[in-house]
Amino acid sequence: MGKGGSLSDSVLKKILLSYTYVAIWIFLSFTVIVYNKYILDKKMYNWPFPISLTMIHMSFCATLAFLLIKVFKFVEPVTMSRDLYFSSVVPIGALYSLSLWLSNSAYIYLSVSFIQMLKALMPVAVYSIGVMFKRESFKTDTMVNMLSISLGVGIAAYGEARFDTWGVILQLGAVAFEATRLAMKAKEAQKKAQQADEEAGRLLEEREGEGTGKRNESQT
Repeated sequence: MGKGGSLSDSVLKKILLSYTYVAIWIFLSFTVIVYNKYILDKKMYNWPFPISLTMIHMSFCATLAFLLIKVFKFVEPVTMSRDLYFSSVVPIGALYSLSLWLSNSAYIYLSVSFIQMLKALMPVAVYSIGVMFKRESFKTDTMVNMLSISLGVGIAAYGEARFDTWGVILQLGAVAFEATRLAMKAKEAQKKAQQADEEAGRLLEEREGEGTGKRNESQT
């Protein structure tokens, strides 16, 4: 097989690997959702303590992150100042914890299928919060799309057989916290990209200045 064929095989392998990762992620995510429902539902395992389940979740994530970074060294550690930690990492982590807590609490009152329908409001929440914090520009056509999504979710809620107001409030709160977390992550990513651009521009100016100085010395 020629060079072009080998390149095509390489691209195909990467595509298949990517789809495999996505399929595994979907399967694991679905499994966690159903298992959380089984643990928290009053008619099943009946463990009505969602905050303890959230604590176990966060403790496992923290332990795994520590092992990957400090013990097995699969990931390079990141150095950051105390101010950056408390202004960026802590708020994002707190929002994630609150989102998990409220989302797990909703499993006590709502069905899994209805919760997934309510999660369809995530793009609406992310866009609305982005506009509120001036991270997104308001566009009429985009808002029309967001309203159509909201209308679809409203119709689904109207036809839900096991509707519980408190459960809906909990899930909507989880969506709001998660949307705020995503908006903050986008803000931090944009800030890092801007800092990288400024650093690259500064280095370029320094190199140009050094080149100009050398040319002036050679002319004299």
